[in-house]
Parts: sequence; structure tokens; C-alpha cells
Amino acid sequence: IDRITTYARSKTAAKKSLDELRQLKEAGISRIHIGLESGYDPVLQFLDKGTTADDHIRGGRNIVASGISLSEYVMPGAGGKTWWREHALETARVLNEINPDFIRLRTLTIQPRMELSASVADGSFVRADDELIAREIRLFIENLDVTSEIVSDHIINLLPQVAGRMPDDKEKMLAVIDRFLDLPQQEKDIYKLGRRLGVYERLDDLADEARRAEVKRIMEQVKARDDIALDDVLFNLMERYV
Repeated sequence: IDRITTYARSKTAAKKSLDELRQLKEAGISRIHIGLESGYDPVLQFLDKGTTADDHIRGGRNIVASGISLSEYVMPGAGGKTWWREHALETARVLNEINPDFIRLRTLTIQPRMELSASVADGSFVRADDELIAREIRLFIENLDVTSEIVSDHIINLLPQVAGRMPDDKEKMLAVIDRFLDLPQQEKDIYKLGRRLGVYERLDDLADEARRAEVKRIMEQVKARDDIALDDVLFNLMERYV
């Protein structure tokens, strides 16, 4: 066995003394995963996270100080269209205070069974689309001042190649996002649908004619429908992976 990991809450880690955390390290705990989701208190409160940005900072810094490897999960899209900017900036600020070993991206996906789906239905939460989330991630990474490894290791993420070691790979990651955002709208739509279908794994796959033909065929079927928009199709496809 090379590594023993556990999930934990920031609030719990904040209550632990440094001594207690060091004892856990000595006992064999090598990494702790925490679902930070956001560093913006209104988003945390809206999602009923049960923790605050200050809890995140205190808990995260405790773990780092103990010598246990820390992996923090961030949820792009959690601020919706209303709070996307604040969500990006405040989450970057909180993580700058912590400087965890890993920052993992997990894009918001809403299943019908989740309470958040009712907020979408009544209009109190307006979902950010893929392009706005890409801009949000760009703003987030642009404002990070850490030495963390950025990881995008889940199929629900639009751009899995936005990954690397900060700060050395920051410009490379921003360039991937800019490359997507600079595409003509038709190409952006083709990539988004291909990615959500599981046909595309990266932007370079747009050049694969066989895959393009498959995605374009399905795109024509989507366009032929009057009862559903492309973004709704993309959201529905994402639900399959959660």
C-alpha cells in the first residue's frame, strides 16, 4: 500500500489541533480530500454547504501544516450566472491562503433528484452554460497564486487538458481556454456536444473527420427539434455521468 486517503470537511479539520492531525499522519493518513466547492460565502450558503470561506481556510491550512497532502475540490458553475465572477475570485483567494497540493475541478451537474433542480425550475438559480464556465475557470486560474497541481480528471469537465502545475503551467492552461473561447460559435457548439456525448476528449479531436461527422449528425437532430435548446441537451447529457 503506497497511500491511504480519506475525505473530510473543512469545518472538522478546522477543529482539529495540529497535534491531532500530525498523529493521523504518523498513523498512516497520507492525503485528505476536501470538497471546498466555493470560497464565496453566498454560494456556500445557497448550496447549504454548512461551512464558510473562513472554515475552508483554517481547515485547509491546518492540514497543510500537518504535512498531510491536501486535495481541494472546486465546483465550476456553482455560482450560476449570478455569482460566477465572485465565485471565481473568492475561490481563488481562499485557495491562495491554503496552497493545497492539489486543486481538482468538478463542474456542477444537477440531477433531478437534487434540491437544486427545484431552484433551476423556479428561476432562483440560473445555470451557467459551458462558455460562461470556461470564462469562470479562466478568471479563477488567472487569480491563483499557488504552487498546487491543477487536475481536471472527470468527464463532466469540458476542457480536461486545463491541467498542470502552478505557476509554471498557468499560461498553458489559460491558452487552452482561450483557444476554445476563440473558436467560431459553430465550432464551439460542435465541440461542446462532442465532449458531452463522450466522442471528444480534447480540442484537437475537432480535426478528426470521422468523429466530426458523428457529432454533426447528432447536431442536426438537435437542431431539428423545437422543444429543447442545445444547452438543455448538454445539461441532460452531463447528468449521465453523475
